[in-house]
Amino acid sequence: MKKKALLALLTAGAVALSLAACSSGGSGSGSSTDGAQAGDGSLIGVAMPTRSSERWIADGDNIKSQLEAAGYTVDLEYAEDDIPTQVSQIENMITKGAKALIIASIDGTTLTNTLQNAKDNDIPVIAYDRLIRDSDNVDYYATFDNYKVGVEQATSLLTGLGVLDASGNKTGNTGPFNIELFAGSPDDNNATFFFNGAMDTLKPFISDGTLKVKSGQTDFNTVATLRWDPATAQARMENILTSTYSDGSKVNGVLSPYDGLSRGIISALTSAGYTTADMPIITGQDAELDSVKAIEAGEQYSTIYKDTRELAKVAVQMATSLLTGGTPETNDTKTYDNGKKVVPSYLLQPVVVTKDDIQSVLVDGGYYTEDQIKG
Repeated sequence: MKKKALLALLTAGAVALSLAACSSGGSGSGSSTDGAQAGDGSLIGVAMPTRSSERWIADGDNIKSQLEAAGYTVDLEYAEDDIPTQVSQIENMITKGAKALIIASIDGTTLTNTLQNAKDNDIPVIAYDRLIRDSDNVDYYATFDNYKVGVEQATSLLTGLGVLDASGNKTGNTGPFNIELFAGSPDDNNATFFFNGAMDTLKPFISDGTLKVKSGQTDFNTVATLRWDPATAQARMENILTSTYSDGSKVNGVLSPYDGLSRGIISALTSAGYTTADMPIITGQDAELDSVKAIEAGEQYSTIYKDTRELAKVAVQMATSLLTGGTPETNDTKTYDNGKKVVPSYLLQPVVVTKDDIQSVLVDGGYYTEDQIKG
């Protein structure tokens, strides 16, 4: 797993170097470094969903600092997962004369009228990490390979259970293992990509009996967690434990798509008497500090690391290119159909992190310090 993580990290680094080296568009208008000359103080609106997740705080800070370094003025707003608030914030950005919008939407289906207003004012729109749906007026999309995130989560679950080895080969261990499934928010387009990637990986092992979803809860609508809320995930895990595992059987693994949900799930399991010694294999995403600490302590098995510094860099370079007459670089023009158009996208690669990878990936990569993780 460690070799796999390092290889993916090197790939991400190569992508970042490629982006930094190339021009920001066909007109050769320059990278984000050159954008300081072209930024000219122009206002760029950045709409983030919530401060309740440390991940989104990092995204907002990274985008703001990189845009300001490129010579732009930034209006960074958080809507605290309230859809009308985010709509109002974006409308205010348009009114204030924003020259471009970078939007991580709360609900990707609720911005159609707002984005038409942006189009009417010749303001390009970059969807950030979450695809904005049902609008022709989404120009570009900066994200990670979301289907692969799900594949990697499921693969790490199988590896942690001992069904696969570190190279991804079957070990001959056929269990059976009791697992439970969690998915993200149904109004977030990414959640279905994560879930589909994971289920495509897990289904053969469910079909042959190696894995058993003891609760019987396997469809997306049943296992989805509105607004990615940890308390909702904790309550659902508590209900599953009461209704399905009161016979003394144990949960061996939990597919969790996000670290916040993972921590809620761990709380439910701990309250039910699970300890570090018998904690299920639990996945996650976003490499949030508290979850990295949980991985270090043996409570959570893995997380998916998505370097928000690199994602911010992609979004900033897209904006700079659009505002200087260039064409942003993309590497996917087929996958992300938002219901109205296929949005040209740039996909970064996710990295699996287990306890063995914390130092080499997160600390050596400068994402966290050792003191932060040990503290």
